Amino acid sequence: MSLLWLIAGFVLLLAGGELLVRGAASLALRFGMSPLLIGLTVVACGTSAPELVVSVDAGLRGSAGIAVGNVVGSNIANILLILGIGAMMRPIPAVPGSLLRDGGMLVLATAAVIAIGWTGGFRWWHGIAMLAVLAAYLLLSYRRDVRLNRPLDTAGEPVPGQPAWRALLLIATGLAGLVFGAEWLVDAAVEIARSVGVSDAVIGVTLVAVGTSLPELAVVVLAARKGHADMVFGNIIGSNIFNSLGILGTTALVGRIPVERAALGFDFLVMAAATLLLLPMAASGLRLSRAEGTVLVALYAGFIAINFYGKPAIG
Repeated sequence: MSLLWLIAGFVLLLAGGELLVRGAASLALRFGMSPLLIGLTVVACGTSAPELVVSVDAGLRGSAGIAVGNVVGSNIANILLILGIGAMMRPIPAVPGSLLRDGGMLVLATAAVIAIGWTGGFRWWHGIAMLAVLAAYLLLSYRRDVRLNRPLDTAGEPVPGQPAWRALLLIATGLAGLVFGAEWLVDAAVEIARSVGVSDAVIGVTLVAVGTSLPELAVVVLAARKGHADMVFGNIIGSNIFNSLGILGTTALVGRIPVERAALGFDFLVMAAATLLLLPMAASGLRLSRAEGTVLVALYAGFIAINFYGKPAIG
């Protein structure tokens, strides 16, 4: 029964994330936001909603390993697995400005998560600081987009498209699916982990992380097939920034989230390496090739194998 609830939770999370992204993107398009900004903000936040709900729910239940492991594992999966699959389907051209600007922000956010995690856990004041940085980044991104992509006299004015009430209905339905799906997923994952002797941290960075990254996979595959490089890189970079600052920041406000360095130290290092690997790979020839995508997926397979069959204790 736990396996059935786990699968049901995955499906509900995927469906909820899809509805949320559609509704949020529709509202954003009504105000003329560029594809890159939509990818970095609206779509990234929407596809990260499953991670947010799962981590907060896990934090409230005292499953710190899943709360933190879900974010770390999702960031790793987004770069190695999700982006790798997208590049294997079709080489993805990079956006140099986005890599220098938003990629730099991602590196800083990742470094902050690792530094705080290495101190032993996330506390409420960490959460406030992380959310403040995220809010400032989103505000600056929006202002930059207005300045570079739209005339000042038309910025913020609605454009014809899907009615706002329909977009809001999609958002509300998606959020409901995310809440229930997250609850089923966390309950089932914790029960399975304890029944087979696997730690919450391992389940969080593998099974739960992949499940909550399914919305990112759907967006990247669709965007890659249609050749929307802005949306691909914007979604991955934006999702990881939101995961690092928004999700862990919000979860920290719920209560102190302890971090077991012996269990997650290796995963922290892999997350840092994957983040640093993303920028030069994408900048080589200004595209992510099929060969590079294959390498990313192979690295992720190795990461999963190490987690289940002999992850080194670091810290």
